[in-house]
Amino acid sequence: MANNTNTTRIFQSLKEAPQKVTNFIFGAFTRIFTPRDDNYPETGTQPFEGEPTDKKHH
Repeated sequence: MANNTNTTRIFQSLKEAPQKVTNFIFGAFTRIFTPRDDNYPETGTQPFEGEPTDKKHH
């Protein structure tokens, strides 16, 4: 009886594995391509408030 239960669990795991992989990939896809939900304030262009350097980095 225990062997039958183990076999059933193995087949159940094999049946669920492709679904779990698909859900994982689809979750990543939706995170990448859904609109952003950031609540950061719009800051716009920031003015330069410093002195330009005299050194050239060539």
